[in-house]
Amino acid sequence: MGREIEISYLEMTSAADLRPSPMPPGFEVRQARIPSPDLNRFFYVAVGGDCHWTDRLAWTRDEWLAYLDRPELETWIGYQEGTPAGYCELERQPESQVELKYFGLLPQFIGRGLGGALLTAAVERAWETGASRVWLHTNTLDAPSALNNYQARGFRIFRTERKTVNV
Repeated sequence: MGREIEISYLEMTSAADLRPSPMPPGFEVRQARIPSPDLNRFFYVAVGGDCHWTDRLAWTRDEWLAYLDRPELETWIGYQEGTPAGYCELERQPESQVELKYFGLLPQFIGRGLGGALLTAAVERAWETGASRVWLHTNTLDAPSALNNYQARGFRIFRTERKTVNV
């Protein structure tokens, strides 16, 4: 079934633009240093299921590994009291840009103030890599709080587009 969505492209062009969110008690963010297709596929499905993330569903384990096992890609996981709560993928790109490829929380952790903390940690890491620009895109199928979280952290919309997608 076709549905029209709005895609918002957001950017941050200076580390000084980041408006950090406090780290909630018991929350920590760590890098998953060993490429793990099963782990990233789990998060992709669990976080993106309600948001209609579908472009990677048909990927084989080898395709996942080829995507993950690159020096420019990093996976970061947020843990609440030791339980995985969300993740993000950061990809270094030409001209010192870093794209926040995928980002989100598992459904049971939404609404607890963890998204802002995870996003803060991801953006701080992007700037640590020497980025000149951090960018991402979101759309109206994503979690209702996604766009607000990005803007609250200091991201600015630089382009929007409308597109019809099958959901």
